[in-house]
Amino acid sequence: MKMTIEIDCSPDEARRFMGLPDVERVNGVYLDAMSNAMKGVTSFDQLESYAKQVAPMGQFGLNIFKSFIEGAQQAAGGATLQKDNKQP
Repeated sequence: MKMTIEIDCSPDEARRFMGLPDVERVNGVYLDAMSNAMKGVTSFDQLESYAKQVAPMGQFGLNIFKSFIEGAQQAAGGATLQKDNKQP
């Protein structure tokens, strides 16, 4: 037997129903601080050194961020997937 339940609610209503805290103001402060700090960044090296200082997840979070940036750069440059060169 298969049952499907559809709940129509806003993200705020879902958050309150699940008992999760409201972090909207904290997130706003964090985003403002990050955007102000990033205004002076002119290279990836500066961004990396700054991210190491403030990364919420430490080195793991930095590696995720770095892979995201590299993927975005490849997508913007129109990079294609390389085929494996298999030797007989």
